[in-house]
Amino acid sequence: MKKRSIKNTRVNTEVQRELSSIIRGGIKDPRVAPWTSVVAAEVAPDLKTCKAYISVLGDEEAQKETIKGLQSAEGYIRRELARNLNMRNTPEIKFILDQSIEYGVNMSKKIEEVTKTTVKDEADAE
Repeated sequence: MKKRSIKNTRVNTEVQRELSSIIRGGIKDPRVAPWTSVVAAEVAPDLKTCKAYISVLGDEEAQKETIKGLQSAEGYIRRELARNLNMRNTPEIKFILDQSIEYGVNMSKKIEEVTKTTVKDEADAE
């Protein structure tokens, strides 16, 4: 199976969707922040391992605690994943912190600030 085959892309999408629903609805660990989302999931072609890219909206401490909570709940997450998806192997999940959503929010705020000051400067010039 090629790395970017249609089957692998479909498996990645299904695993990402199921991980999102499991994290959102099934984990009761207080360390897992409520604003946790699965940005992407990359399942190896042999279906043995999976890298789950997790984005947490919050400070650095909340992000670290969320990753710790998810790592401690990996057994439960794998069991739920095996129950919901019909796969030959249920992959071992490695949770990786992804900063992309937080980076996008910060960039949007900076763009908004620059736009406001530009509009204000133009109004003062007239």
